[in-house]
Amino acid sequence: MTPEAAYESLLTFQRETAYLASLGALAAWDQRTMIPKKGHEHRARQMAALARLFHQRMTDPRIGEWLEKVEGSPLVQDPLSDAAVNVREWRQAYERARAIPERLAVELAQAESEAESFWEEARPRDDWRGFLPYLKRVYALTKEKAEVLFALPPAPGDPPYGELYDALLDGYEPGMRARELLPLFAELKEGLKGLLDRILGSGKRPDTSILHRPYPVEAQRRFALELLSACGYDLEAGRLDPTAHPFEIAIGPGDVRITTRYYEDFFNAGIFGTLHEMGHALYEQGLPKEHWGTPRGEAVSLGVHESQSRTWENLVGRSLGFWERFFPRAREIFASLGDVSLEDFHFAVNAVEPSLIRVEADEVTYNLHILVRLELELALFRGELSPEDLPEAWAEKYRDHLGVAPKDYKDGVMQDVHWAGGLFGYFPTYTLGNLYAAQFFQKAEAELGPLEPRFARGDFRTFLDWTRARIHAEGSRFRPRVLVERVTGEAPSARPFLAYLEKKYAALYG
Repeated sequence: MTPEAAYESLLTFQRETAYLASLGALAAWDQRTMIPKKGHEHRARQMAALARLFHQRMTDPRIGEWLEKVEGSPLVQDPLSDAAVNVREWRQAYERARAIPERLAVELAQAESEAESFWEEARPRDDWRGFLPYLKRVYALTKEKAEVLFALPPAPGDPPYGELYDALLDGYEPGMRARELLPLFAELKEGLKGLLDRILGSGKRPDTSILHRPYPVEAQRRFALELLSACGYDLEAGRLDPTAHPFEIAIGPGDVRITTRYYEDFFNAGIFGTLHEMGHALYEQGLPKEHWGTPRGEAVSLGVHESQSRTWENLVGRSLGFWERFFPRAREIFASLGDVSLEDFHFAVNAVEPSLIRVEADEVTYNLHILVRLELELALFRGELSPEDLPEAWAEKYRDHLGVAPKDYKDGVMQDVHWAGGLFGYFPTYTLGNLYAAQFFQKAEAELGPLEPRFARGDFRTFLDWTRARIHAEGSRFRPRVLVERVTGEAPSARPFLAYLEKKYAALYG
């Protein structure tokens, strides 16, 4: 078999696997939006069966044979060519999949599905004791998976693993290690706490009660759809639905769905939650469709993915220019805003106040929520903490980092679905996304000029096109760190994000 024929075989086989994965994504979307209550048990078995099938395909010996034919051939001589990128990523995925026993892959998929389903019902009733056995099982299986992956060599060019947690983090942010992450968080924490102290000591407070007036769900949905369309989300290639925990999911080209969570008496959750998930969806809709089903057509990392969601939620969606454009329309749709000025509204949606809920946190305190989760995850996988210890450790860290502590489990250790879904190592990508977002936005303004006046005119296309040309179109060609350096000219850093916050909140709080 020639290298060319082997590569064509790889393309065909991996795209078939991607089609199966897209059916799994559709089942996952349905489980979190539409499934009947009594359907969860069967869905967990479906997901386990899919996991077995995926594992069998991902470890098929023919993949190794085809890769050996292609590796070292002229097809991959240029390391940045489409073929070389695909082969690089397929090789790593193949080695990781081969290392994980089928039994473990299937057990983990079923445990995650069962835990997520139980969490969805247990959180509202504050049932930590009932949820704990599910969490312990997911954690134990995830740790077993991490131990398997830790024994593997990292991808060529990536730094070696320094600790068990790195093997999980690498699955979400390729090439990132805890020893690189912790100094970024330390610099960020110092800057955030200083800014937070100055804001809280300023004596200025916005009237946030205006955000807790009546906001009918149907009106929120209608307004959210208008914002989606105006910002560039293709509603003929996606949809918006309610859910318990907002998410975006890409089923495939022409089908990128988002969900949000509405409250009748709170404006921010539904509207800014929609903008956040829209940012994820814009990235997926902007990936090169001709490369779908291959790494070249996939998002490079969750950190870069999060940079797009946080950009549209905060740097765009909470900007004054954005609301100069949309606040008149908001006043038409929501009678509750009839006596509210643009300035008071803008100040309210940018209010800074230490709180308990991550997804509703302001830009200044948000990353302190992530720091809590990072420190707890590191402690778990370093053997310094057990799942049983999490509620007390959670409360202690919230008191230390944010000066608040939960009075129950649902607004404390049970507030996120991530650990139920086995997503240990995921949380740091939220903060990395904030840092990348500020760097990308700073570079965009250096090349395009100030963006807020464009937003005030309703011009979002110029900025979206810039991000699509420089970020979305690249797929997984570059490692996240390399992509950030190529786009911005600098390595990932906390400085642009802190500078952005200082400038914005100095104007608001004085």
